[in-house]
Amino acid sequence: MNRASTLGELKKSGYKVLPVKEELRKNLICKIEKNEALFPGIIGYEKTVIPSLINAILAKHDIILLGLRGQAKSRLVRLLPSLLDEYIPIVRGSEINDNPFAPVSKFGVDTVKEHGDATEIEWIRCDQRFSEKLATPDVTIADLIGDIDPIKAATQRLHFSHEGAIHFGLIPRSNRGIFAINELPDLQPRIQVGLFNILEEKDIQIRGFNIRIPLDVMIVFTANPEDYTNRGNIITPLKDRIDSQILTHYPRSLDDAIAITEQEAWIRRDGFDVHVPQYFKEIVELIAFEARKSEFVDQKSGVSARLTIAAMENLISNAERRAITLKEKFVVPRICDLPHVLPGMTGKIELVFEGEQEGAAKVSKALIGKAVRSVFKEYFPDPLQKRTRVQQQQSQKGLQQTDPEYGKVIGWFEEGNTLEVADDMPLNAYFAELDRVQGLRELTKRHLKIEEGNKYELASAMEFVLDGLYQNSKIAKDEVDHITTYKDMVGSIFTGHGTEPDENLDDDFSSAVR
Repeated sequence: MNRASTLGELKKSGYKVLPVKEELRKNLICKIEKNEALFPGIIGYEKTVIPSLINAILAKHDIILLGLRGQAKSRLVRLLPSLLDEYIPIVRGSEINDNPFAPVSKFGVDTVKEHGDATEIEWIRCDQRFSEKLATPDVTIADLIGDIDPIKAATQRLHFSHEGAIHFGLIPRSNRGIFAINELPDLQPRIQVGLFNILEEKDIQIRGFNIRIPLDVMIVFTANPEDYTNRGNIITPLKDRIDSQILTHYPRSLDDAIAITEQEAWIRRDGFDVHVPQYFKEIVELIAFEARKSEFVDQKSGVSARLTIAAMENLISNAERRAITLKEKFVVPRICDLPHVLPGMTGKIELVFEGEQEGAAKVSKALIGKAVRSVFKEYFPDPLQKRTRVQQQQSQKGLQQTDPEYGKVIGWFEEGNTLEVADDMPLNAYFAELDRVQGLRELTKRHLKIEEGNKYELASAMEFVLDGLYQNSKIAKDEVDHITTYKDMVGSIFTGHGTEPDENLDDDFSSAVR
């Protein structure tokens, strides 16, 4: 496509310059009419955040996205430039993207006045019209708006009162584009005051100059709720000037959470066939769901989606490490791999109490256990479900002494048998050890759909059953140096070995606190 290279050619082409918010509105309407994807990669906001964001753009508003960490606020902001025109013309050499038809900087005005229709123009891409700044306490007005540049003045032999001595900040350099400020509360109040004119009067004033430069810019802010941090707040007058406040949130359904993790996590590994069973995906996501409602996790800080992403990557990496060591082609996680997700969790969970780092690890383990217990009950009958009156009467008469669903498995351990697995066991040894448990293979296949002959997935599922029974206090478990031993519950109590998970997760947390 041949684009105009001078102002005269641009005039002849009939090109019209739209204000940036009008441009965003026009392109948004066009995408909606064509039923195109507006914000690809954003999952779970289809009925909540995205409609509010669309409304704000249609209303030509400045926006603040308010929500806890890990809620895709920055990603949403970085997708906004896709609603801009692919290219727009500016006065060549302009620092603030001067509109050739109506320049606002001294450079732009002087250039057009001197050269007229021969003024050279250049075309900039939409991604060049987006700027963002992470708000930190050391950000100054000069960074955002501008100040006198003594080096520029000396180099060009300009007096300090000359407009050419101005060094423009990030916001005027984003003229005719989008400017984003992340973590707005971290800006000092006096710096926030400096944004008043930009949001209300749409102009800037540079220190020492009796001039106003009108700007055409869309401002987007992101912030955590004010009570998240003691570092600062959004001052009320600034909040009043932001047209639309849009609340973000964590995934509200397990399916959305799984889809986000699958999209973001590095799951594929070169040279290996990676398969993550559905129940493993659900366990990883439920860890975050449980953390977000736990009274022992600081809910003001939130539990980022990055927790499940890192946990899934660590889970797969441990299975990959095993495959590399044992020269296997298939990467299938095991329940005994779950302790290896802790490094991806402990740094992302802030506890209500302050203590040693070991406390976060204990809480994380309790969350994993709670997740396994919840997912197990989605696939298998509840081991803690009360028996019917008939079953109780039969038991009292000695006609039915064992659980009809789990009796064989639990009975095998009650006979004094133990089972030992590790995350570095070869598949055949791992499967053979699990297959020693009477009735375990049949129980697993009865409730989980596993492809015939898939020993990798069957073995992992069989351990899932054992851990589910442990989490429901039907058998005991020891973990020492990544070696897991399953045994009889009663026997472990008398010998003092083995652990019994508490029925209430709060008890697990309480022990961690103590």
